Amino acid sequence: MVRHTDGTLMGLVLATSRSFSGGSVDLYARLAAAGHDVVRGPADHDLETLAPLLAEAVGWVAGTGAVTANHLDLAPRLRVVARYGVGYEAVDVDEATARGIVVTNTPGANSDAVADHAVGLMLAVLRGTTEGDRRVRRGDWTVLRGRELGRLVVGIVGFGRIGQGVARRLSGFGTRVVASDPFLSDEAIHALGAEPIALAAMAGACDVVSLHAPGGQTIVDAEWLATGHPSLVVVNTARPELVDEIALSAALREGRIGGFAADTLAGDTRGDTSPLLDASFAERVIVTPHLGAQTIEAVDNMGAFAVDNLLAVLEGRTPPNPVNTLTIAHPATPPEAL
Repeated sequence: MVRHTDGTLMGLVLATSRSFSGGSVDLYARLAAAGHDVVRGPADHDLETLAPLLAEAVGWVAGTGAVTANHLDLAPRLRVVARYGVGYEAVDVDEATARGIVVTNTPGANSDAVADHAVGLMLAVLRGTTEGDRRVRRGDWTVLRGRELGRLVVGIVGFGRIGQGVARRLSGFGTRVVASDPFLSDEAIHALGAEPIALAAMAGACDVVSLHAPGGQTIVDAEWLATGHPSLVVVNTARPELVDEIALSAALREGRIGGFAADTLAGDTRGDTSPLLDASFAERVIVTPHLGAQTIEAVDNMGAFAVDNLLAVLEGRTPPNPVNTLTIAHPATPPEAL
């Protein structure tokens, strides 16, 4: 670990996000210009592979893999974990804080991209887009009859940046939008362009329900599904644990729900097989491989935000998007004091 003449902490920056610097902006060049060497590490944060890199790293642009106490034990020089994305559930923030390591994230960087994808999935399910493509490739031009998004009621669970973005997009279709968010008052939801509704009432009142809530909870379970109707469509571009996949697959099999679209499934990155991928559901279930945030614009935003946060900490400034609260060491602080 060395310091520039202005006191800025310099050294190795570890990047483990798959898409870091994969857009139109060369973030490696930006970090190099600031005096840092950048190395790539595995996205699954394999401890054995990362060990020699963590031993030297002063900053870490972390992807979706876990950042545990065991990782931090191997990183005596680490000063900042800059999460590449908004979620930081996989980071042991308490352990990082105990070690004086700043944790940051990139809120809002991919909101537009995910909102676009959520509406795209709604349309794909409602109009049978993927099934129509499969049929044509088999030489079958049988007509599939769908539904118009502008004539439906769409419920949004979680009315933060992404949920609000979905509502704005749906306004162009003329869709009636209702929303549930425990952190917003009914007045706030009205002001943001939706009608407030209780989460428990949403399945029965809506034609489509789009999930944008934080993880750590299950929303679509057997009880919730029992209040819905046979044409209900559920879209999940948020977290896999929001959906009880066994209960949902049972509802699909019994004809108690019309369709499902998701950008994530439980255990997907481990290669686990979800019951929702059963071939019998192909006409009514669409799954994409974490495409929601994968636009050039979102990748540029997430990378730039992560680098902004990382460089701020290493330069002794308060980062724009801190997750934990720590006193940032001033660049003039001698290395032995860190």
